[in-house]
Amino acid sequence: MKRIKTLFLISTLFIFSVANAQRQDITGQLIASDEVEGLHILNKTAVKYTISDDDGGFVIPAKALDTLIISGVKYQKQEFVITSSIMELGQFNVQLIENINALNEVIVGKILTGSLESDLENSDAKPEINFYDLGIPGYKGKPLTQNERKLHDADAGPMGYIGLGAGVNLHKLLNTISGRTKKLKAIVALDTKDNCMKRLRDNYQDYIFKNDSLAENLRTEFFLFCQEDAAFITLCNANNDLKLLEFLQDKLKSYNKNRESVTKE
Repeated sequence: MKRIKTLFLISTLFIFSVANAQRQDITGQLIASDEVEGLHILNKTAVKYTISDDDGGFVIPAKALDTLIISGVKYQKQEFVITSSIMELGQFNVQLIENINALNEVIVGKILTGSLESDLENSDAKPEINFYDLGIPGYKGKPLTQNERKLHDADAGPMGYIGLGAGVNLHKLLNTISGRTKKLKAIVALDTKDNCMKRLRDNYQDYIFKNDSLAENLRTEFFLFCQEDAAFITLCNANNDLKLLEFLQDKLKSYNKNRESVTKE
């Protein structure tokens, strides 16, 4: 009996290894009118996973009749079956379909009849309608940058939900596991520092360097020196001119002392 179980196990492993050995890396290209970076491609048959690069390209192991699932926040989920001809070519393209949030027909105000007298009687002068009146969620804050939009798309929504049944936000989970969310957070943080540094330089450098004739390359180095301070982002976002000037003046003194010590050495 043990021998039969052993032979069955060996046969199963052999079949599995042969099936996997037939798979080879193929190159895919996602095509869309919008961003195609960071979309998820899952070979459901082989349980292999990858994400697309900035131009929509990706590489994944597959064989004929494997089913790929392609998903992303902006696009409809697609299932794509690998054919023999694709395996011979070693590459294929997938045209993505954008998600469109359709709204039900909304009738605002009273229906006009075409009769001037009747329509004037039924007409009410009211303030201009906005998205709150229509029950449509709207965003009135500062527009997101390209990298902030990418981070929002990668990390949107809760990780899971509980209702009539339990579910997992697969898109967010895969971005977390792959490290893409962490990478995008670091990029957004760096963008924030760079934007703050540019704003401080544009607004305050004439005053800061009024009595200090630093060369242009040293001025850039000075602001990078300021950027390394833990209080930099907090002060930059506070929009307090007095505190910012005090901070920059103190950092300039420290920067010049560091330069002097390096020169003496």
